[in-house]
Amino acid sequence: MSAEAMTLFSPELAARFDALVERYPVRRSALIPMLLYAQDEVGYLSDAVIDEVARRIGITPLDVRNVATYYSMLRFVPAGRYNIQVCTNISCMLRGGYRIFEQFQERLGIGHKGVTADGVFSLEEVECIGACCWAPAIQVNYDFHDELTEEQVDAILDEYRSRSQKAGSR
Repeated sequence: MSAEAMTLFSPELAARFDALVERYPVRRSALIPMLLYAQDEVGYLSDAVIDEVARRIGITPLDVRNVATYYSMLRFVPAGRYNIQVCTNISCMLRGGYRIFEQFQERLGIGHKGVTADGVFSLEEVECIGACCWAPAIQVNYDFHDELTEEQVDAILDEYRSRSQKAGSR
């Protein structure tokens, strides 16, 4: 296999990247979607991921880092299988967002940007997930849970722990 053909990514994602860079008049415009897709597949933006994305677009790894560090949804360390983002922005804060966040911390035994020892959950406090009308809200990976009450926290954790057990351990 040539150096050009070698990739960290699945063949499907590599093909998606090839199509993305052709879609945009300026290859660099594909950077954010590529980083998000890479993070979904690998779990975080490792040095190797950053290097390969840079190579595919034709920019330096430093250029990739300069863009990636701006966005809070991009991670440079592994997260849990289920990344719980608790909104504590004004609407969620006024409707109990901090209490929800504290309850997740207590139940999981981790703080902001923490990962449980089994790797199933990670937790972070975020500014806004765009669900102000349904506050307080959280996002678990790409699933939204809104109009939360403290009583729902345990059920949410049980649901995702059960999914993790069905899917097998990390």
